[in-house]
Amino acid sequence: MADFADLGAAREQLDTELALQIRKPEGPQATGYCLSCGAVLCADLRWCDADCRDDWQLDQRRGV
Repeated sequence: MADFADLGAAREQLDTELALQIRKPEGPQATGYCLSCGAVLCADLRWCDADCRDDWQLDQRRGV
């Protein structure tokens, strides 16, 4: 018979598997430049603000 620790571990495994199934794609790699307007950014950023991010995503959906 399973104890609380076993049940908790099984639940954690199930939650992890579900989270991996529904996670968002990682997207493009950061280049040091805004992927929309080309502004210089820190190495780990992809866009300079939410507007540029939204514009880039819209262009990607349009196939531009």
